[in-house]
Amino acid sequence: MNAIPSPAALPSLLVDAERLWSDILATARFGAAGETGMNRLAGSVADGDVRRWFEAECRALGCTVEVDRIGNMFATYPGTDPCLPSIAVGSHLDTQPAGGRFDGILGVLAGVEILRILRASGRRLVHPFTVVNWTNEEGSRFAPAMMGSGVFCGVHALDAMSARTDKDGISVGEALEAIGYRGEHPPGHLPMAAYLELHIEQGPVLEAAGRAIGIVTGVQGLRWLDIRIKGTEAHAGAFPMTLRQDALVSAAKVIQVVEAVALKHSPGVGTVGYVHVAPNSRNVVPGEVCLEVDLRHPDEAGLMAMEAGIRDEVNRQVPGAAVSAVWRKAPVAFDTGLRGLVAQAAADIALPAMDIVSGAGHDAAHLAGQMPTAMVFIPSRDGLSHNAREFSSPQQCADGANALLRSVLRADELLLSRRARI
Repeated sequence: MNAIPSPAALPSLLVDAERLWSDILATARFGAAGETGMNRLAGSVADGDVRRWFEAECRALGCTVEVDRIGNMFATYPGTDPCLPSIAVGSHLDTQPAGGRFDGILGVLAGVEILRILRASGRRLVHPFTVVNWTNEEGSRFAPAMMGSGVFCGVHALDAMSARTDKDGISVGEALEAIGYRGEHPPGHLPMAAYLELHIEQGPVLEAAGRAIGIVTGVQGLRWLDIRIKGTEAHAGAFPMTLRQDALVSAAKVIQVVEAVALKHSPGVGTVGYVHVAPNSRNVVPGEVCLEVDLRHPDEAGLMAMEAGIRDEVNRQVPGAAVSAVWRKAPVAFDTGLRGLVAQAAADIALPAMDIVSGAGHDAAHLAGQMPTAMVFIPSRDGLSHNAREFSSPQQCADGANALLRSVLRADELLLSRRARI
């Protein structure tokens, strides 16, 4: 078989848009919920079914399929130099309990389509080519999210993650065993030279800008804050307004603080996503409120400023409120060389592209700490995701897969040139 073509010849290679769309519809039957919704939690029967579909397709295309002890799946098509590490693409097959048909699985199915193109064209990369399904990216059934990629990269310990349980007391290890995908390979067993992930944007930016491709510069950093406000429970009718210590009124001030601080530190975002009121009774003045706050910013300094601003303002406006940080995750920057390849790939087929920061977490964020990594986004209609109305058109899916294909081909050359300079 021939090595990859020169960049000038790349436009002749195109994915089959109808076949890719057919795969999206075919896999949507595994865990279908209503007309367009999905409920395919990690380690569920539906997860096992879609994994078997993926494994069968890849084996039929000449791949070896390996599974590690946290259930990550690696379908590898040989390159011309078996001594080189793989160029990998992938994403996840699990969904939210009320999710859509595109989140995660598009990146896996695009990898399968690239396998078909390589096989049909008689071409091989110099590097092996691997398509990955990461276990439990969503974190809906088992915490934390991005579990499989985290174990692969050494961010999480295998034993600790395997022992995590769902609301019914079933562990990750037990769930994987039940569906036949608790593998034997140790995490991190497969050497990788680079990782690229195609994903729906899950936001409205690309659609609003009229761009077909998002060149993801990185993933926003994150802070989760818990804020506890104490007041005094009292009878709603008998206690005068001027004498009250209403914890919910104070909480309303905190919510406004979060919004004001986020607006001040654009492009950062801040959300109060959970409010617990005690005793939560119509005729009792609230005595305690607990808020859960999500802060995100593409820059670490901006993220620190947001957290500091909220702490200062809460202390000033609601003295006595307790603010605690429960999770901190630094921003992630993707490889500039691979990002350049994505831009070139989009230009190859005249797809309008723009730089974009990922507001959501992805497996690629873990991989970026281990190897050159990049992501490709396509538009999400109305910016919706984690929703049965989640949608990207057949053409948008094909555009993303074509950009991914060309990025992979160019990455093979880029990585070889980097090795030659060492």
